[in-house]
Amino acid sequence: MSILRRLVAALFLLPILALAATAQDYRVRAGDTLQIEVLEDATLNRSAIVLPDGQISLPVAGTIRVAGRSLAEVQAELASRLAPGFASTPTVFVTLSALAERPAASAPRTIDIFILGAANTPGKVQVSPGTTLLQAIAQAGGLSPFAAKKRIQLRRVDKAGNERIYKLDLDAIERGASSGGTTRLVSGDVIVIPQRKLFE
Repeated sequence: MSILRRLVAALFLLPILALAATAQDYRVRAGDTLQIEVLEDATLNRSAIVLPDGQISLPVAGTIRVAGRSLAEVQAELASRLAPGFASTPTVFVTLSALAERPAASAPRTIDIFILGAANTPGKVQVSPGTTLLQAIAQAGGLSPFAAKKRIQLRRVDKAGNERIYKLDLDAIERGASSGGTTRLVSGDVIVIPQRKLFE
C-alpha cells in the first residue's frame, strides 16, 4: 500500500478511533449495532446487530459471542479469527454505531409517610417526592369531623435519630394566615391528627 493510501486510510479512520477510545469501557449488549472495518479487505466491512443470544455472525470469522465484552476484546477476537486468510494479522476496527433500545423509564419514585389519628383513611400513604402536607392529607381522604384542626403535628426524625415536632394550625392554613400547608414532606414523616376535645 502506498504512503498516500495509508495516509488517506488513517484520516478516514480517525473518527472511528476517537469513538473507540471514548467507548473503551462500554460493554456490548444484545440489540447493539457494531460497525466492523477490515483495513486490508473492504469486502469484509459491515454492520452487525448483536442477536438476543449475544452473538454476531460474519463471513470467514463465523459466529462470535460479543455481549458483555468490550469493543477492544471483540476487535482482538475478530482479528484473530480472520488472521488465517491473510499474510499477517489484519487491522480490524470495531465501533458502536447504534445502541440497543433501552427499557422505558421506570415509574416515578415514591416515599412513604404516615398519617395517624383523625383522618378519614389513616395509615401509610405513598406520595411523590415534593408532596406537601396539605396534598398528603387530601390523599388520605381529608380529616374526619372530629379532628382537632388547630393541633396537627408533623413529626420528623433527622439523620441523627432526633425527632422534631412541628405544630400546625390547619384552620389558619385554610384562611391563608399560615403557610405551613406548603411544607414538603420527606420519607418517614408522620402527621398526627388529634381528636377534638369536648368543647374544642
